[in-house]
Amino acid sequence: MTSPGSWVRWVRGHLGERGLAVSVLVGLVILGIVPLVALPAARCEVFGGGCRKPPPEEVRADPVSAPGKQLTPVEAATRGSYVALGDSYSAGVGAEASVADQNPLERCHRTSKAYYHEVSKAFPFPKGTAFWACSGATTADVRNGRHGEPSQLGRIGADTSLITMSVGGNDIGFSRVVAGCVVKLPWSGSCTRQGDDIAGKMSDLRRNLPDLIGQVHTRAPRARIILMGYPKAFSEVKGTSGDNISVPEQQWLNARAYDLGQLVRQAAAEADARIVARRGHGSVEFVDAYSAFAGHEVGSSDPYMNGLTLNLSALQAEARSYHPTVNGQHALAGLFIDQIKKGPGRPVS
Repeated sequence: MTSPGSWVRWVRGHLGERGLAVSVLVGLVILGIVPLVALPAARCEVFGGGCRKPPPEEVRADPVSAPGKQLTPVEAATRGSYVALGDSYSAGVGAEASVADQNPLERCHRTSKAYYHEVSKAFPFPKGTAFWACSGATTADVRNGRHGEPSQLGRIGADTSLITMSVGGNDIGFSRVVAGCVVKLPWSGSCTRQGDDIAGKMSDLRRNLPDLIGQVHTRAPRARIILMGYPKAFSEVKGTSGDNISVPEQQWLNARAYDLGQLVRQAAAEADARIVARRGHGSVEFVDAYSAFAGHEVGSSDPYMNGLTLNLSALQAEARSYHPTVNGQHALAGLFIDQIKKGPGRPVS
């Protein structure tokens, strides 16, 4: 192998001092150019533009810790099935529009004009819809069944994405309370003396309703559960013809309906807060129907609430008394549809 000193002497001997200097300069240029040609990264660093840089390495989210998709309120409500539960206000008692609606063998009195039908047609539900509300149902009946039908709770499950329900009126015996205001001696005061009995039953409902809501959510943990309050029945303007209910008694009865609605509202809000606290799915919401029939109360020219209807052969009030008419059920359907679109006021996962 030729040593560097021998190479220098050879160059000086053949090319002279000038040739040696040129050779050294050429060598230095070669040492500077070869890395730029051979190594693209070095060439791009020196000369900049015209070089294609490799794409940055993709950063993948941890599949365990990545947040779930935030659904719109309608998406959350309609990704599964819809089930209507509850009492006569959900069953559609009072909104009979066909012979079938008056079938005496249909003891739950589910009618063709109940709000359920409009809600079920307003949105697509890929897992279907079902109607299991039953006239006269209490919170216990929703759990255990009524009139030989199985538990309403058994009608919902993991695929249920929307539940609507009215319940509580029968727990406090509201129909009997109204009857007590109709069947009385004029000016007797027996109507409003029912207050103590109502207060005791409201206290029981404050315990039973949250328990029922919890069971509904347990069986349908991803569902939007929408509870309805009760509309006021009376206009408080004049005595209703033939009903034997004075204006002060109307005001008192309307106030009891308002109190009941506020109890349902509070139970719904507390249940939803518990879902949020444990980062659960689904929601519990409230539809305020208290003023849904404003201007259309009992005794008005276009009532959305039936007044007193007597079965003369049996000498008793018919079940449809003080229940929504067809137009009343249509108004309730509008409230539910609006709430489904609006959502609970918080993200739904």
